[in-house]
Amino acid sequence: MPPAPQETGTIDGFHEPRREDCPWCGSKRLRTRLRAPDLRQRGRRGPGTSVVDECGDCAHAFQNPRLTAEGLAFYHRDLPEARHPVAPRRHRAAARAMLRFPEPESWLDVGTGEGAFPAAAKRYFPYTAFDGVDTTRRVQKARASGHIEEAYRGRLSDERIVNGLRARYDVVSMFHHLEHTPDPREELRAALRVLRPGGHLLIEVPDPQGAFGTLLGRWWPWYAQPRHLHLMPPANLVTELESHHCTIITTTRREPQALLRRARLANTYRIIARRNGAV
Repeated sequence: MPPAPQETGTIDGFHEPRREDCPWCGSKRLRTRLRAPDLRQRGRRGPGTSVVDECGDCAHAFQNPRLTAEGLAFYHRDLPEARHPVAPRRHRAAARAMLRFPEPESWLDVGTGEGAFPAAAKRYFPYTAFDGVDTTRRVQKARASGHIEEAYRGRLSDERIVNGLRARYDVVSMFHHLEHTPDPREELRAALRVLRPGGHLLIEVPDPQGAFGTLLGRWWPWYAQPRHLHLMPPANLVTELESHHCTIITTTRREPQALLRRARLANTYRIIARRNGAV
């Protein structure tokens, strides 16, 4: 990943300095894709307007300027986990996608929150041990609820976490997690480090190239500003995983309604990849 912009102090306590190049490929061909006020925090001190830029070369979209650690904490406080009406259906579909492989002994869910995904996946994998990692206290709630066995608070890429979990898991899932991370590549590398050789990585993220994003413009819900820091086209994630000697099993666009999937109107996509040998 290209180097981060030189630190010259924050703009408002919530944003880093604006960068002039793409954090994915380093290109300087940027255009503003979205400029959106934060309507949820209206009347309260907060980051205010968010800007999403898009790279003219690799199509990576990213928040620019990006939230600081303080800004991220402001939006990821220990509030009750949001309940999306189609989330249970998406969770079950993602779990079923792994039924083609032998039942895993161990599974790590990254960005697990209160453990909604492991809770759904246990319906199909009753003998699998599920663990979870999350930056908030919700991960402890997931363990207390019995959705996961081991709870790790922090980022998977934190050295104290990733080193302690090296080559422990048969499956690592990242269900709408990478778009929230300051450095998606670092988080991907950490996921591969905790996978056993031959293990599988399950990723689902918003698709910035989906037709709905164009049709709805600033009202596309998956912009989700200011929480989403990166929106990665499928080709970029596939290339990154292949550069780490992964085999791509499937890349599919996901939408509850099959008609929308066929019309390329899906809002998200899913990748299943297999780790081959050393990372």
